[in-house]
Amino acid sequence: MKYKINFESIPWESPFKGIKDKTFIQNRKKIRLVEFSKDFIELEWCAKDHIGYILEGQLEIDFNGERIIYNRGDGFCIPSGEKSKHKGKAITEKVLVLLV
Repeated sequence: MKYKINFESIPWESPFKGIKDKTFIQNRKKIRLVEFSKDFIELEWCAKDHIGYILEGQLEIDFNGERIIYNRGDGFCIPSGEKSKHKGKAITEKVLVLLV
């Protein structure tokens, strides 16, 4: 359907233990619905940029020792680079995040 993303029709994919996502890509733009569980363990620091919105649960992001907790309704905008490298983990059993 034009201009509408039906996430219900997109199958879940699970690239790693503790994470599953639904991805929609159009004209080089991407939006993802991502679900983290407590089983998700980020082994390496991520230096990529992220813009997201917490739909459900609580997510903790560790910025090289500075930990910030994001709750339902919180958004985040993380720039790319070593200065903002980070690791995320679910505090609640499930965290649902919309990433663009």
